[in-house]
Amino acid sequence: METGRLTCCCIERHEAEAGCTSMLVCSSRLFSLIISHHPPPSCIRFPRQTFWSSLVSAASASKRLRSMDPPKTAEAPDIPTTKPPPTPSAESMSPAPTDAAADEEQPRLEGLLPGETVVKEGKAAILFPSANEVFYNPVQEFNRDLTCAVITEFARDLLAQRGVKVVVPGEKERVVVSLSEEANEADVQTEEKNGAEEPAVTVTAGEKCERGLRVLEGLAASGLRSVRFALEVPGLRSVTANDFSTKAAALIARNAQYNGVNHLLQASCRDASMLMYEMRGKKERYDVIDLDPYGSPASFLDAAVQAVSEGGLLCITCTDMAVMAGNSGETCYSKYGSVSIKAKYCHEMALRIILHSLEQRAGVYQRYIQPLLSVSVDFYIRVFVRVFTGQATVKNSASKQALVYNCVGCGSFHLQRMGRRTSNGKHMKYSPATGPPVGPECEHCGQRHQLGGPIWAEPIHNLPFVQKVLSAVSGNPSRFGTSKRIEGMLSMVTEELEDVPLYYTVDSLSSTIHCNTPPLLQFRSALLHAGHRVSLAHACKNAIKTDAPPAVLWDIMRCWEKANPVKREKLSETSPSFKILASEPSLEACFTVREDANPQSRKRHLTRFQENPQAFWGPKARAKAGGGISTNLQDKRKKCQNKRKNQITDSSQLKDFPCKRFRQSKHKR
Repeated sequence: METGRLTCCCIERHEAEAGCTSMLVCSSRLFSLIISHHPPPSCIRFPRQTFWSSLVSAASASKRLRSMDPPKTAEAPDIPTTKPPPTPSAESMSPAPTDAAADEEQPRLEGLLPGETVVKEGKAAILFPSANEVFYNPVQEFNRDLTCAVITEFARDLLAQRGVKVVVPGEKERVVVSLSEEANEADVQTEEKNGAEEPAVTVTAGEKCERGLRVLEGLAASGLRSVRFALEVPGLRSVTANDFSTKAAALIARNAQYNGVNHLLQASCRDASMLMYEMRGKKERYDVIDLDPYGSPASFLDAAVQAVSEGGLLCITCTDMAVMAGNSGETCYSKYGSVSIKAKYCHEMALRIILHSLEQRAGVYQRYIQPLLSVSVDFYIRVFVRVFTGQATVKNSASKQALVYNCVGCGSFHLQRMGRRTSNGKHMKYSPATGPPVGPECEHCGQRHQLGGPIWAEPIHNLPFVQKVLSAVSGNPSRFGTSKRIEGMLSMVTEELEDVPLYYTVDSLSSTIHCNTPPLLQFRSALLHAGHRVSLAHACKNAIKTDAPPAVLWDIMRCWEKANPVKREKLSETSPSFKILASEPSLEACFTVREDANPQSRKRHLTRFQENPQAFWGPKARAKAGGGISTNLQDKRKKCQNKRKNQITDSSQLKDFPCKRFRQSKHKR
């Protein structure tokens, strides 16, 4: 009360001298605000002169603050947008042009929270916390680029049936691309004519299309993939970016507004399985569902095959390669219903295991899958499949699956189909398969067999669709940052033998009989001279896919060993190499290099198997609620990678290593 009376007296006393009632009102308003944030009035003692001078300075400060209020309210400090906020008028700004330029660049970064950075990929700019609260792996840019390319071509085919034409910036260059076969060129010209004759609604990336696709990213994390869909994939009606983490969902909403895609992208904070189960209705299903979990997607597959529309696209990533590549066959069976085998072809087998699991779960609901593209990349696998409904076609499922008999000695493998399908006029007859295709021991080395599977034994790619994606990417290389690698990968996919499951490797065949490795082109030429088909495989650098039986492969290796003999006296009589080399070859292999032995992707030196993109480029640590990565994990990564990067030249430095013989002083000097 004492302070209030003091304020009133001061105002009445100096009202005439001030000459400005509005200034005093502002001053008293500001002073009351200051008093409310300070100790009680009884504790305050102001000298009269000091108090008045402080009051006048406070009034002038209030006037300056009020003049800057409009720009502050126009800005959105919590959620910045792609478009800069309205700048203040020239009268309220400093006339210096450098200040104006600085103000124009400042608003995009003004809304960053402490510790946040902006990550740019493709056309998206993502706000990302420095702590490990939301998962992000920059190495998977190839995964996201390939997904954008696949969904674009899928949208092009699907929306053409709805009278919508998809336009991608830079796709005029697609006409200039010269394809290898004349038939393909004719098809491209026919497509262009048909597109010109048919009047259609034209849509581009970033626009909302009412007849477009509904996309769901079930495990979105920062929302980078969904933002890129909204900015780079044309023909979309909506994109739902879902994540179970509340921090991730809040970050998705901020990133959507930051990139100006609120009209397309909606953030969701739900359990991914429950969200998909609720959208099982025929009118509520999604046209595209993308699942890229941390680890195994097994728990989401049942909901995904139900929530995708008729003929819709499923995009699935698996990063639990230790399980799918044979280290834990029992765990693989519990998750995917298939036993994995630790063999040279483990990466392609992993692709066929996930396809088998999708087919099996879709069959429960009278649905089936059609693989469009399946790739093994870096430390993960990625499959793109379409899902259809048809009770008659589901009956073919058993004949599409196969068991794998793998010899533990020489690595020969045989496939056993789960069912048999025979045509009987207009009807199809189904019966159990007969087997096994092998005896109790391997006919080549006498060792036992491992039993793996069942796996998907049908083609894992749709070559016409892959050709479309390859043509689009190679015709518009500036669209993606990893276009060269996509072109190299898809080129190898188109060269693979689509009806030959799994593969051998030349180095493993040579290692079995302990001889030097034949050059790749010579080994491929020997198979071609013998009348068999052969191709490379995208999943392994030294892979050989061929329809030749294992007996032919070992005959070729026996012929190679005769020209490059090994010391047979050092071979054990019970070893696979001794038993294989004990038999004479039944054919005379010709190792003269043929012209068709070298594929086009190899001739053109395309980027097929790139080097490690960066240090510690593998799977990242799982996101944690509190963020941060333990130092023990980082130390472990540094310990296990790039051992002895600086090679030791001085033998005295070896004593610094924890060698037992050095510690016990037993080393001979």
